[in-house]
Amino acid sequence: MESNSLLHGYRRASWALLIRGLFALALGIFVLIRPLDSVAAFALVIAFWALFVGMVELVHAIELRSVFRSWWVLLLSGLIGVGFGVAALWYYPGLSLLFAVTWASLWLMVTGLLSVLVSWQQRQVGLHWGWTMIWGVLSVAAGVVAWLSLSATLAVIMGLIAGFAIVSGIALLVAAYRVRRVVPSGGTI
Repeated sequence: MESNSLLHGYRRASWALLIRGLFALALGIFVLIRPLDSVAAFALVIAFWALFVGMVELVHAIELRSVFRSWWVLLLSGLIGVGFGVAALWYYPGLSLLFAVTWASLWLMVTGLLSVLVSWQQRQVGLHWGWTMIWGVLSVAAGVVAWLSLSATLAVIMGLIAGFAIVSGIALLVAAYRVRRVVPSGGTI
C-alpha cells in the first residue's frame, strides 16, 4: 500500500518536472524568437509585480499597526510600490524597462564598489586581494557601461532570461526522464 502511494508520487513528480521543463524551454525559445514581445511582457510583469507587492505591504502595514511601532515604514513602502506599479502601467513599457535597466546597472556598480572595499581589507590583513580588486573594478565599469547603453543592457537582461529558461528547461526534462527511468510505469518500488 505504502509503495503504491510512493510510486504514484514519483509518477506525479515526473509529470510535473516534464511540464515545467517544457514550459521553461518554450519560454526561453519564445524570448529568443520574439524579443520585442518578450520585452513588452517583461515590462508588464514588473509593473504588475510592483502593484501586487505594494498592495500586500499596505494590507500588512494596516494589520501590524497595533503591534509594530514602525508600521508606517511598511505603509510607505506599500504606497511607493503601488505608485510605481500604477505609473509603470500608465507609462508602459518605458518606466518598467528603465527600472529594470537601472536596477541591473546599480547592482553592478554597488557590488563592484563593495568588492573594491573588500579587496582593500584583504590587502590590509595580508590576503590575496588582486582578483577581488579586478572583479570590483570590472563590475563598476560594467555598471557604468550598462547605464550608458540602456538598450544593450535590456538585450543582455532578456538574453539572460532566455538562457536561464532554456538551461533550466533542459535540466527539468532530464530530471523528469531520470525519475521515469527509476520508476517504470507498471513496476513497483
